Amino acid sequence: MAKTPKPARSESSETLRFLLKLALVVLIVRSFLFAPFSIPSESMLPRLLIGDYLFVTKWNYGYSRWSLPWGAPLIPGRILGSAPTRGDVIVFRAPEVLDHDVIKRVIGLPGETIQMRAGQVILNGTPIPKLRIADFTLPLTANFNAEKCGANFQDVDAKGIPICRYPRFRETLPGGRSYEVLDQGQMPDRDDTGVYTVPAGHIFVMGDNRDDSGDSRFPAPQGMGYVPLENVEGKALVTFFSTDGNASFAPWTWFTAARGSRIGQGF
Repeated sequence: MAKTPKPARSESSETLRFLLKLALVVLIVRSFLFAPFSIPSESMLPRLLIGDYLFVTKWNYGYSRWSLPWGAPLIPGRILGSAPTRGDVIVFRAPEVLDHDVIKRVIGLPGETIQMRAGQVILNGTPIPKLRIADFTLPLTANFNAEKCGANFQDVDAKGIPICRYPRFRETLPGGRSYEVLDQGQMPDRDDTGVYTVPAGHIFVMGDNRDDSGDSRFPAPQGMGYVPLENVEGKALVTFFSTDGNASFAPWTWFTAARGSRIGQGF
């Protein structure tokens, strides 16, 4: 007995099936493996510039509702969780009053104490070494203009091109991990603080641009306060694109505005 042939699927239904499968794959990758993140502010200078685009790995610290797009409440608490390593650059969900994704560097772990004295981090009672190095300079561009730079830090380079110039330092954490930070001068509310004790299940984060970062030194909405571990979304992996903000709808400007030297920089 001959089999009845299956009705042919229409082209539109096949396209829809393909798009649904593609969306499912993207959702899985975005939620559990890698996610893109763009830098909207100068709080992580000098490592991260406005206009940098990163890939963030999602598996390092476990998964929670904030691992999913739009924070869909499908994962209770945190699964496969682990604490970040001090010095990691992480993406996390800010407190509800702010309600957006943020990128900062982990400075303090649960149970540790942090204090600022004259712009130096005191970790568990011991000052973190802070070594003065060459100034950090950055050309003024569409996404980092003279207003963002600040009048006290505007300069020109050897070719007469307007730049921003900040004092730069290298901090070295216990264990030898080091990174660069900026210090714009004495700001009492940021450079001299009381002692913070990180609660269990939380971490203490700071921006590398120490005098222009709302972080764990300040409660929301001025800063982040202590960050719950279940709000941590992932770890910064690599810069995959960067733009100075001068691109327009003209396709060729996408290339002229790109900062190719930043592509491929890891953490």
